[in-house]
Amino acid sequence: MRKFASYIAVAALAAAISWYVAVHRNRDALLPGAPPDPPPIDLNDLTPDERIAVSVYQNVNRSVVHINTRSSAADDFGFLEPREGSGSGSVLDKKGHILTNYHVVDGARRIDVLLFDGSSHEAKLVGTDANDDLAVIQIDAEPEQLYPIAWGDSSRMVVGLRVYALGNPFGLDRTLTTGIVSSLNRSMRSENDRLIRGVIQTDAAINPGNSGGPLLNSRGALIGINTAIIGRAGQSAGIGLAIPSNTARRVVDELIRNGRVIRPDTGILSVYQTDHGLLVSRLDPDGPAAKAGLRGPQVRTIRRGDANYRTLDRSKADLIVGVDGQDVKTLDDFLSIVEAKKPGETVTLRVLRDGKPVDITVTLADAGQ
Repeated sequence: MRKFASYIAVAALAAAISWYVAVHRNRDALLPGAPPDPPPIDLNDLTPDERIAVSVYQNVNRSVVHINTRSSAADDFGFLEPREGSGSGSVLDKKGHILTNYHVVDGARRIDVLLFDGSSHEAKLVGTDANDDLAVIQIDAEPEQLYPIAWGDSSRMVVGLRVYALGNPFGLDRTLTTGIVSSLNRSMRSENDRLIRGVIQTDAAINPGNSGGPLLNSRGALIGINTAIIGRAGQSAGIGLAIPSNTARRVVDELIRNGRVIRPDTGILSVYQTDHGLLVSRLDPDGPAAKAGLRGPQVRTIRRGDANYRTLDRSKADLIVGVDGQDVKTLDDFLSIVEAKKPGETVTLRVLRDGKPVDITVTLADAGQ
């Protein structure tokens, strides 16, 4: 009888141990009303569009970061008050370089980057390009925390292709929206009022916080950097703009290598746009154009009574009508030709001087020097 009781006690103990293990293996399943774990998604059960969207998100969401900035700005009374900003970015490499918009980090005293795993890292500014509204920042994170994004070829985009925007609109981490390429070769003004050409237009929802995040093709490759919203109150109205990835890739390499983009400079400080061309209004006296013989307004001294007065005679300034055989009518026309070259190369300016055409060859300098 005692032996039988011992068997019962051992069996009860074993049952209790099994129950305890089962409870702690799946606590949630035993809670009242707790839903069972969902089965893994079978991509074969999805539509082709759903399969692509799921694949893009699963492959790329770890490459997208949330950027928070702190800065100061003067109020109406001249006192500095703290400001906070938010944007998105894409991991470029295992060294912690991250691509975003210039306007996301412009003026920031502190930049913090939130990775997909929830870890936060203070970032340093590597380089900026206000002309293209692009910037590279860098964080010190473990390589296994960094998932570099794949570059795509923006020159292969055509209107109607499906695209995907990933970012942090209104602070909502790694949000995916979809749309199509609505148009190509749009133009937009950068923060310093320079014209950015070749911009991609999309109807994928882009809202505050998406700036700096990637625009992706159906393979999950980066084909644009979401930059601007066209709509009322700064919210999505079906028109978003993205800087082409081919532009960004060229800029990124220079920002990482030099901290800036090396651009050519003519030494022409300002021009006045007329119906017939660009009238030179100010030259750097030590710049390439002045040294090559380009003329700006001439100083004239006029004597009236006992006093001498100095005036600028703009009629003596050269009128630029062409560069390297191409007609130019606007400053953007002029810059698009000049900035396609490198420092040390030459451009030939066709100017009208005293009503006669004159060609002047200018050796371009480094705009950063």
